[in-house]
Amino acid sequence: MADNASRRGAADLGIPLMVLAFIVIGLFMYYLNVRAAEERALDIVGETDAPDEMEVATTIAATDLEVDAAPLEGRLIRVSGLNVASMLGTQGFWLELPNGQPFLVSMSEEVMAEGVPVTMGERATVTGIVHAVNDSALSAWEIAGTIGGGDRLAAEFATHYLESTEVVVADTATSGN
Repeated sequence: MADNASRRGAADLGIPLMVLAFIVIGLFMYYLNVRAAEERALDIVGETDAPDEMEVATTIAATDLEVDAAPLEGRLIRVSGLNVASMLGTQGFWLELPNGQPFLVSMSEEVMAEGVPVTMGERATVTGIVHAVNDSALSAWEIAGTIGGGDRLAAEFATHYLESTEVVVADTATSGN
């Protein structure tokens, strides 16, 4: 038989090497756990420290509002270059769509606080969220005193309205240049 005297030292190191391997694996797992916790903390800090970015409005063609605005409900949209057909109390106004139909725009409290002067016949670009017209919205406008009874009757014919977050009125004094 062969002499195994040369392998005797290797057999004595088997258990210590196995223990060392488990310790190295344990330390590596601990390192990964600490790194993951740091990354999670950075993500949380990054999310809370980032300024609230405004949702970007989708610019749509005015013809998208002519047929059916239901697919746009709850979405932030921008529609531009439409004429203001008439006013709706102090709450809002009607935009004239390319087919001649009016579309209701309700000015949010922020827009009304800015005091943007909107008058009939002006061209306006409006950004806002599309909502379905319902009795609770009409009642809230009426209770707030921003629309009267006649305006409510007119607004009831609308199926959807645009709750504006921004209204930009074209400067008609310089548009002829």
